[in-house]
Amino acid sequence: MKVLLLGATGLLGHNVLQRLMAEGHAVVALVRRPGSIKLRGEGWQEIVGSPVDYESLSSAAESCEAVINCAGVTDMSLRRLEDYLLVNRDLAQMIERVMEEHGIRRLVHISTVNTIGHGYAVRPADETMPMREPFVNSLYAVSKKMGEQAVIEAARRHPDWHAVVINPGFMLGAWDVKPSSGRILQLAYNKRVAFAPRGGKAFVAVQDVAEAAVNALTKGENGERYIATNSKGCLSVKELYQLQARVMGYRQSVVVMPDWVLAMAGRVGDMLRCMGVKTDVSTCNVKQLMVREYYDNSHGTSALDYHETPIEDAIVQFHRWIEENAQ
Repeated sequence: MKVLLLGATGLLGHNVLQRLMAEGHAVVALVRRPGSIKLRGEGWQEIVGSPVDYESLSSAAESCEAVINCAGVTDMSLRRLEDYLLVNRDLAQMIERVMEEHGIRRLVHISTVNTIGHGYAVRPADETMPMREPFVNSLYAVSKKMGEQAVIEAARRHPDWHAVVINPGFMLGAWDVKPSSGRILQLAYNKRVAFAPRGGKAFVAVQDVAEAAVNALTKGENGERYIATNSKGCLSVKELYQLQARVMGYRQSVVVMPDWVLAMAGRVGDMLRCMGVKTDVSTCNVKQLMVREYYDNSHGTSALDYHETPIEDAIVQFHRWIEENAQ
């Protein structure tokens, strides 16, 4: 199958590209800057252009049979919803037009698990749970919700399509070129003392999400959402740091910060933002560090048939890749 891949330069995009190549698909990767994909090998073509420019998007989609959209604005320092919408919502709407134009009927759209309300240890959330605090106030999560809703509405308009939304947890692993989500590991790596909030996340190996995305080209149901997390449940940040210390072979004490300290930091971040200072610290963002996110991935694993890599393996793969690709 010939697949148009958007967002190929990011953590998930690199892993999806690698998975597509391994399974013998032909890939067209639309990128803003030439040479920004670190993966080498045959079976894929790089086209330079903007994914939110309709002509570039349409040209790249020519002769493709499917689209996988991993693109997204994730910068938590942005202060306006409009700064997220062009990529996180409007791109999904443009993809529908491009698919209609070229007769493409398969779409896999990557959203986030935070568009689904986090549950509890005794009752993890499934795909039917609505968004909850504090994520209803997250501009990123709200914009991603708009994007996935655009895909679901497109699926309703096109019952003969195969349009699937994947809601991944907090991804860790190799090919984190910025790094992006791997920053949470670097903050505590090989330090005698690490500081952590009391909250936790539904961590997942990025390679598992990539497998789910590629499988979703032919698996799942049109217009459905699928959680892609690890069935081990929620790890607190403290537990993540303890796990990292164990598998990477160093000793560490992890101190859990009181909520009031984080709340104060959030207010300072709010003031800095009002002064024009760019920071990802804000009241909304620190509140996200105080909750524990429990999700039920049984619907996703059953429908999309993806494997579950232990989180400790994902941690090792992240550090190994960073070490091997250090500049």
